[in-house]
Amino acid sequence: MEYFRDHFRITTDKSRMDIDAIHRMLLGTYWGGNLPRNILEASMRSSLCWGLFEGDRQIGFARVISDYTTFAYLCDVVIDESYRKRGLGAWLLQCILEHPQLQGLRRWMLSTLDAHELYKKLGFRPLTKPEKFMEIYHPEVWDLKSEPSR
Repeated sequence: MEYFRDHFRITTDKSRMDIDAIHRMLLGTYWGGNLPRNILEASMRSSLCWGLFEGDRQIGFARVISDYTTFAYLCDVVIDESYRKRGLGAWLLQCILEHPQLQGLRRWMLSTLDAHELYKKLGFRPLTKPEKFMEIYHPEVWDLKSEPSR
């Protein structure tokens, strides 16, 4: 799918994604600072991805992990630093939330350290029952893997 606004374009066509640009943007984030490129590529293969472009230059990225029926996890939302504060991130997120394959889901989740206000505007709220959620977290795993396991 493609979406257009002014001279910007959003696409879900993975063949048009600039992996190097995405990797550079993610390396500048608090969550992706040590993300190996091969892990990024593997994660993209298993996800519904969005690229935000100005002309041919990729300036944003996001991906969703989903079963397309009940659940979606929004992650890796990033906008090139020089394009922030223009509403492009909100537009990207709106396109994601309106995507036909992601309608009727019971639950959307995400994790953020500093963008709560942006996500609240789109309907996200703190966990209703946080006592029901658990995790296994291995922050060191990227340091140990040279190739993703399959």
